[in-house]
Amino acid sequence: MPRTTRFCPPGVPQHVIQRGNNRQPTFKGRVDFAFYCRLMEQYAEEHGVALHGWVLMTNHVHLLATPSTERSLSDYMQSIGRRYVRYFNRRHDRTGGLWEGRFRSCLIDSENYLLGCQRYIEMNPVSAGMVSNPEDYWWSSYQCHALGKTSGMHSPHPLYQALGNDQSERQRRYRQLFAKPMPDFLKDQIRKTVKSGKTLGSIEFKSQLKAKYGISD
Repeated sequence: MPRTTRFCPPGVPQHVIQRGNNRQPTFKGRVDFAFYCRLMEQYAEEHGVALHGWVLMTNHVHLLATPSTERSLSDYMQSIGRRYVRYFNRRHDRTGGLWEGRFRSCLIDSENYLLGCQRYIEMNPVSAGMVSNPEDYWWSSYQCHALGKTSGMHSPHPLYQALGNDQSERQRRYRQLFAKPMPDFLKDQIRKTVKSGKTLGSIEFKSQLKAKYGISD
């Protein structure tokens, strides 16, 4: 069965997830996480990808990113994936593939869903029972948004920047977004759209995509 053509309009954020084959571990310690982060930073600049949010779990990765060209995101993920597999196989004395086929992704309606999707991504370690609070997980963009950690690969989205007039206010207001549980229906929407490749957005947003690019969900 032919693969569905991936649509990647420049300037539109996307939620990306890539899993290990058969959900096998893709990171076995701090050195692996750190190496993957270096690749994310290196190739974001090379391929023109603005990385707004991320979390590296033990057997999968979530990213929230905006590509600058139609090829940016695919080239970015391919570059990271190939380089990381070579590294991982050599370091852990293994052979063969590591990832579960190509990555999954969906377009994001920034105005209505971007911060919610970013929150969903950064809450993954809490949802998985790995930590009690998102601030306790190192391999996530939460520490950048909520605590002021600096990272060379981080490109804060304008909607995050608009949360406050200065860094302190933005961080405080961002932490407030996490004070209440995320509604189950929103979590389900986010999961289903990235799995299916459908757009996460309002009817109006989808209509705009159809009018501009001729695509529809």
